[in-house]
Amino acid sequence: MEIIKPRTLSGFMELLPAKQAQFERMLAVLRSTYASYGFAALDTPVIEDAQILLAKGGGETEKQIYRFQKGDSDLALRFDLTVPLAKYVALHCNDLAFPFRRFQISKVYRGERAQRGRFREFYQADIDIIGDGKLDIMNEAEIPAIIYKVFRGFGLSRFQIRVNNRKILSGFYAMLELSDKSGDIMRTVDKLDKIGADKVRGILISECGLTEAQSDEILKFIAITGSNAEVLSALEGYAGRNELFDLGLSELKAVCCNLAAFGVPEANFAVDLTIARGLDYYTGTVYETTLLDHPEIGSVCSGGRYDNLAGYYIEKQLPGVGISIGLTRLFYVLDEQGLLNPDLPSAPADALVLPMTAEAAPAIALAETLRSSGLRVQLYSEQKKFKQKMAYADKLGVPFAVLLGEDEIAEGLCSVKNMVSGEQVKLSLVEAAAYIRAALEANNGPIILEK
Repeated sequence: MEIIKPRTLSGFMELLPAKQAQFERMLAVLRSTYASYGFAALDTPVIEDAQILLAKGGGETEKQIYRFQKGDSDLALRFDLTVPLAKYVALHCNDLAFPFRRFQISKVYRGERAQRGRFREFYQADIDIIGDGKLDIMNEAEIPAIIYKVFRGFGLSRFQIRVNNRKILSGFYAMLELSDKSGDIMRTVDKLDKIGADKVRGILISECGLTEAQSDEILKFIAITGSNAEVLSALEGYAGRNELFDLGLSELKAVCCNLAAFGVPEANFAVDLTIARGLDYYTGTVYETTLLDHPEIGSVCSGGRYDNLAGYYIEKQLPGVGISIGLTRLFYVLDEQGLLNPDLPSAPADALVLPMTAEAAPAIALAETLRSSGLRVQLYSEQKKFKQKMAYADKLGVPFAVLLGEDEIAEGLCSVKNMVSGEQVKLSLVEAAAYIRAALEANNGPIILEK
């Protein structure tokens, strides 16, 4: 039989157990934080009818999706979690309570060229709040408050949630009589961090058809900076000239006020008029989150307000607000930057029970006792020499080995060996569980390090 060389396709991330354990810790923070705000977990099918997925797409989206035929069915792998959410809400709207709050952490697929940090299969971690006809501005403040809790849960403090409102931008462009070009302008301005002001100005003139004066006025407007209060005060100078602008400014003020009420420090959120989000999909508040010490990573969490989630599937008006974290890319970049905490336990078990006698029953009972105390415990049952057993424990990276020989059984004790320090103590079964738990809690540091 010919041996086939094993390989993983380009653009697909496959982690060794220790790295997977770090990834699972991030997933646990996301799930617990989202659930603490009353979001229901949702899992939609990986494969959908291609017509459903492409209803809002076409063009570039159609080029990127994995699409295939199965019998007479035209099928595709989901390329994001928002379109499946739209279908789900349209299909089940009579059974859902609105506002409908859901989170989904699932894999999505895009058939684009694999690059450093960009994958064809990757996890997205999304939350959305969907309203029935209306959705209060309070929700647009709660979403970044949840972002704050997630990143604090990861162990970070030096990050910033940048907030803007598309109505402010659209209203401002209307003041310049550029409403018909507002979409192109926003997509161009959204590139400011990547290409700089000079290139943005050039595109506005050469590709968007703006005059030099109009381009300069736009760049002057989005360059308004300072504290949140100072930026909002500067925007007041434009008030009263456009109704949409005034509405956007009112909403932005409400978001900033409520963010403070949610307990988000001003150090972690800022009004930033350069944030537009390139998609016409967004209609109100928009967000982007960056790590202050690592701007080269770019936005690690983004989203915003939209007015009609499921317009392609149902006539009902379903406004919403949500954010998405590209979790696979974030994990990859953090790992590459050396920001994942290497000292956190990453073994699949807290303790490895090593029987030193032929009789297995005492070791089984010991393992069950430790498990009943909440520990993750593996029982080593292979008939190997002691040196081989310890080598296995070492390679597994398990923090504690629990040895049970004839002397320990006779004394009603077990020997607990700290695999890092080498310290070994004899304890009762109850004491051993408490000893291991205390040591694990003392080593429960942040997932992400700040450097």
